[in-house]
Amino acid sequence: MLVLLASLLLVGVTSLLLGAGDVGPLDAWSVLTGGGSDEARFVVESLRLPRTLIGVAVGMALGVAGSLIQAVARNPLAEPGLLGVSAGSALAVAIALVLGASAATLRISVAQLGALAGCLFVLTMARVNGVGNDPVRLVLAGAILSGLLGALTSLLLLVDQRSADEIRFWVIGSLAGRRLEDLRAILPSLLFAGVLIVAIARPLAALALGERVAVGLGHHPRWIRLLCVIAVAVLVGAATAVAGPIAFVGLVVPFVARALAGPDIRRTLWLTLPLGPIMILSADILARLLVAPSEMPLGVITALVGAPVLIAVVRAHRLPAL
Repeated sequence: MLVLLASLLLVGVTSLLLGAGDVGPLDAWSVLTGGGSDEARFVVESLRLPRTLIGVAVGMALGVAGSLIQAVARNPLAEPGLLGVSAGSALAVAIALVLGASAATLRISVAQLGALAGCLFVLTMARVNGVGNDPVRLVLAGAILSGLLGALTSLLLLVDQRSADEIRFWVIGSLAGRRLEDLRAILPSLLFAGVLIVAIARPLAALALGERVAVGLGHHPRWIRLLCVIAVAVLVGAATAVAGPIAFVGLVVPFVARALAGPDIRRTLWLTLPLGPIMILSADILARLLVAPSEMPLGVITALVGAPVLIAVVRAHRLPAL
């Protein structure tokens, strides 16, 4: 944990020092040490600092959400982006933008409802067919939902040209242009989800041993799953509302956390707190520098990292051939 926290601090400072603009690392360092020009101070304090702090919050939210949804589905491939949770949240926000919703709090609430609907739908669809613990079929169910919701989101771009640019900029997944007001808007959601997670962490660890063991210890599996799904929806909805849909973070971060901490969900959750921001901020730095002075979509970088991890998880678990 100490190494991860030190790494997070290093990545955070790097995020403040590096960017695609004319303000270089030395200029940014002068600002951090109390000096610097007005231009450098504006870039660091008004542009890079908000996106860095929001990157930390989004990374925590997506990393913890990935660990929770994998635990409740008992599936190493369960991930908000792969299961349609992020797509449901993205469609809900796109509809809200088309209808003229500009308030950040309203957009976050709509995103959380969309995430909750997507999460419940894909888990229910998989269990109706009796394959709730089949990793391949659960991901296929999520892929179907993600494809459908993604197509509906694209349709909105054609139907409403007035909102098309705003939706297109938001749906690619990025931290650019975000403000501290966006971070303040999602903080209540993150705190609420944190309270839920503290309440269900021990019961969720018992549920991992089996439903009979959990019941024998006095827990209620249905309530545990429901509270877990609500926490996932709140976290993914908040992250999607402020940064757009970003895939594979909820897959890679829990995978690395389990490799470091073992199967105990409580230890895994602790490690996802620094691991998620490290991945998001590292990807955001690369997105700024690879095609400077332009920026790549953040989701492209996370996909380049997440796709090999997805292949590794599939091969490690020797999933059945279709």
